[in-house]
Amino acid sequence: MTFKAAVRFGAIIALSLWAGAVTGSPAPKPTSDTQDNVLSKESVLRDADIPALGNPQGDITIVEYFDYQCPYCKKIAPVLDQVLRDDKQVRLVLKDWPILGDPSGYAARLVHATKYQDKYEPAHRALISHTGKLTEAAIDETLAQAGVDVEKAKADLATNKVAIDALIKRNSEQAQAFGFLGTPGFVVGTFRVPGGLTAEQFKMAIADARAAAKKSKTKAK
Repeated sequence: MTFKAAVRFGAIIALSLWAGAVTGSPAPKPTSDTQDNVLSKESVLRDADIPALGNPQGDITIVEYFDYQCPYCKKIAPVLDQVLRDDKQVRLVLKDWPILGDPSGYAARLVHATKYQDKYEPAHRALISHTGKLTEAAIDETLAQAGVDVEKAKADLATNKVAIDALIKRNSEQAQAFGFLGTPGFVVGTFRVPGGLTAEQFKMAIADARAAAKKSKTKAK
């Protein structure tokens, strides 16, 4: 049984899956080499600026486009944790798409700044599980409670602002090109999944992605 809700976007993403391609209309040509590169398989699945959770060397990648203020993203976080526990060959790449207001953007950028003190995963987990209204003060307090040196994170954010802003921009361009209408949105291997799934549905999508990867390798021989 295959995962019917998943929409395959090609073994190499053809370097250009735009929203039109998802609906079946002709995909527009890249407006620039930069845009083309942002939508490459490597950029989507293995962005070097985003630490991978789960098994960084895993054979299948799940990419989530999310917002720290999105209640559905918070609800699905433990589901993703279960998927990672049950399948040790899955790598999870979290792509901030802060579309729900200013606190979302602040949270996204500050969490990325924590990677310079090796606190990215605990910082993410602390904020994605945060309950109540998200404000800059609440973000700072939550990260501090998770063991983050908040002042260092802010200093690192200032130092690396250009790179972090570019990362958030890449994420946004990808999410919009894939036709996601909100958060969360997922890419599982070479499949686009516009919405949350159960753990069992994720497992089905992963199985399909592995089968597609195997088929692609067979054709390449």
